[in-house]
Amino acid sequence: MNIGPTELILVLVIALIVFGPRKLPELGKSLGQAMAQFRRASDDFKRSWEQEVEIEKSRLSEIKNEIEKPATDHSYSYDTESAGHTAEAASVPEPATATVARSADSKRSEHWI
Repeated sequence: MNIGPTELILVLVIALIVFGPRKLPELGKSLGQAMAQFRRASDDFKRSWEQEVEIEKSRLSEIKNEIEKPATDHSYSYDTESAGHTAEAASVPEPATATVARSADSKRSEHWI
């Protein structure tokens, strides 16, 4: 949608008639401030969106690197008491998904049934 000089003059004349010569400068100023504030808000949103995308990309690449790394650490011990098992489960190899889950949230205890 392109507004040419003729359409712009017509809009200004109608605004001058509707709002009057005293109110027109105030309306222009408030309109300019509103547009500047909208532009700032949209720039902030765009910047935060791009930051979140970069953070997510780095998380995904870390997870991908962790999955691709060979699982050599089998020191993960299973909580056999809460699972209801009586056999020693420390000799059972750890599933590959447990390595990713532990690296993502090392404070949380994983239970494998």
